[in-house]
Amino acid sequence: MASTPEQGASGNGRAVAAVAVGLLSTATMPVAVIATRYSESYDLLHAGWAIPIGVVLGIVALRLAQGAIRHDDVRLGRAGGRGAARLGRALAVLGLALASTCLVALGVYGLLTYLGERS
Repeated sequence: MASTPEQGASGNGRAVAAVAVGLLSTATMPVAVIATRYSESYDLLHAGWAIPIGVVLGIVALRLAQGAIRHDDVRLGRAGGRGAARLGRALAVLGLALASTCLVALGVYGLLTYLGERS
């Protein structure tokens, strides 16, 4: 059975999964913050619970992208999906950066709240 050029990322399921999980990782923090705008019981500080979810999804997406590239290397470039794996890796890094930024913002808020209560 010969490999076809049209195969693309569909021959490498890890690449497609890396893009999907990377998108979820990237969307986690914005969705958590937007959800606070439409809920009266869900406060902005509650969105901090989404930080670990974004980090875990980002790490999973990075692993999937790494596995997809490795799979393509083992198949001598015939598995396809290298571009999708790179996109998944970029989305994972973006998701990790968003989660890290939110973690820093939450830490600064906590520190300022603590210092404000001491005065």
